[in-house]
Amino acid sequence: MNLILPFLAAYVLGSIPFGMILTRITGAGDLRAIGSGNIGATNVLRTGRKGLAAATLLLDLAKGFAAIALVRHFWPGAEAAAAGGAVIGHCFPVWLRFRGGKGVATTAGVCFGLGWPIGLAYAAVWLAVLAIVRISSLGGMLAAIAAPAAALAFGYREYAPTLAAIALLVLWLHRANIARLMAGTEPKVGSKG
Repeated sequence: MNLILPFLAAYVLGSIPFGMILTRITGAGDLRAIGSGNIGATNVLRTGRKGLAAATLLLDLAKGFAAIALVRHFWPGAEAAAAGGAVIGHCFPVWLRFRGGKGVATTAGVCFGLGWPIGLAYAAVWLAVLAIVRISSLGGMLAAIAAPAAALAFGYREYAPTLAAIALLVLWLHRANIARLMAGTEPKVGSKG
């Protein structure tokens, strides 16, 4: 029970589908019928509304951070369970029949919540890859892989196993992107593909 309640609380926070909520209330349509059908910021960008995509990114990041902060306050020591709960909530929200996003922004928020050096390493890798190759999926995957390494490097060893599991989940959810990367057909940010 010491881990179940914090996990569930973080799951509920993580499962708030900000991308879908924002596109609906602004009249941009049903996000699940646009582009990849994903509820994350990259798919929101496909609506042509950069402001909505930025808001989705920030809110998805914020819910990951908030989940860790909430659990640290009420159940100190259960932050790793909260990290898993928040990301799983985003990727598999019960409200959307377990069809959510791919967890990149929420994982960023979780990393900042667990320890700012982990968050900075995550953000640095994500933004550097995005700036160099302009492929959102590649930046997200490499950032997720960097997170457990950063946890080990910066003295947050207790979070490394959870972050490694999250990285595996992020990679699995990007399996179609990986196939397109290997085929050279993965679209770049700003392209019409």
